[in-house]
Amino acid sequence: MANLILQLQDYRLTTAEILYHMPDHPQLLQTYLWQEYDLAPHFPELKRFLDFWARQIDGKLHSVRVANKKLITADDMRICREEYLLN
Repeated sequence: MANLILQLQDYRLTTAEILYHMPDHPQLLQTYLWQEYDLAPHFPELKRFLDFWARQIDGKLHSVRVANKKLITADDMRICREEYLLN
């Protein structure tokens, strides 16, 4: 239910492909996929995660590629006046 509420507040499913240098072998790149509901175009949740990464994780960030998709809009919601159950 919490995800539905976020989507109605214009949060979008956001996926970030994070490339980072491996701590033991800095010349090699590793991929990490991050996915969460976030607000486009400023992406505060992603920024918070990347700040955490820069402070706490040894692998230096190389690049981040972001994609997002609005799944449900307020126009998709309708009030149901009656409900019938069939056995």
